[in-house]
Amino acid sequence: MDIPLAVRPLLLAAACGAGILWSLYRFLICTRNAHLVADTPLVRLRSAAQGYVKAYGRARVATAEPPRSPLTAKPCVWWSYEIERRERNRSGAAWHQVESEASIAPFVLDDGDGECLVGPICATIVPTARNTWFGDTPWPEGPPGLYWTWFSSGAYRYTERRIDVDAMLTVVGELRSRSDVGDVATEAGILLREWKQDQAELLRRFDANRDGRISSVEWDAARLAATAEASTLVVRNTISRSAVIQLPTNGEAFIIAPMDGDRLARRERLRALAYLAAGVAFVALWVWARDWPWFH
Repeated sequence: MDIPLAVRPLLLAAACGAGILWSLYRFLICTRNAHLVADTPLVRLRSAAQGYVKAYGRARVATAEPPRSPLTAKPCVWWSYEIERRERNRSGAAWHQVESEASIAPFVLDDGDGECLVGPICATIVPTARNTWFGDTPWPEGPPGLYWTWFSSGAYRYTERRIDVDAMLTVVGELRSRSDVGDVATEAGILLREWKQDQAELLRRFDANRDGRISSVEWDAARLAATAEASTLVVRNTISRSAVIQLPTNGEAFIIAPMDGDRLARRERLRALAYLAAGVAFVALWVWARDWPWFH
């Protein structure tokens, strides 16, 4: 479809303006993150006071058995995944998200001197592993192959991100007493989310009439079971992990990354420069396009 000449300058101006604003916003965010990471002193977890902190340690699981990522079934302390479907329209083919989810279960950060929990909800997370592969089914039939996963064909694209067990992490966020954030309801919600990942086991435990689905009455039974189990966990969880690092309440950055603080600050500075360069490129495109004959 041909775009009228009178509309073209407006479309280009809108596209360049949006690109400039987006680049400026990301530049400011990355610059702020770089300063926060660099200026926040590294603490030892055993003696750290509550407040905004930067900690560096080893990621460990908070349960007897490590969680497993949904798509590849690999042990990890955190995961997220996205499933997209290729759809065709008048403009061509495009990927559209059909399903996505991220782990909300806390994990342990151990700096060798002390330990605490990390609640990953709403964190900016740099994963230790990322896999992308393709297939023809709504759910992958297996893990990605060893080679050419980016160049394979298929109607579906699967992307999984993980933080592996024992990864060395920098965590920047707000350290709070566990008593402020941990309760039976929170633990029960985490258990229910985990149970929903294993539908076969969920049906085995709570599908009383064996009709292949969980009714509202059966789901109430699952909630009661989760609450009972969570109560036991809260009572038993008297280990020294009496604090949690999580999303700050004052809007400061919450970052989890598999690198030390110096590398993380350098990474954020480089990202800020990249976004600044993108903004300059959008400005240059606008200036250059003004000389096109159809622009006038």
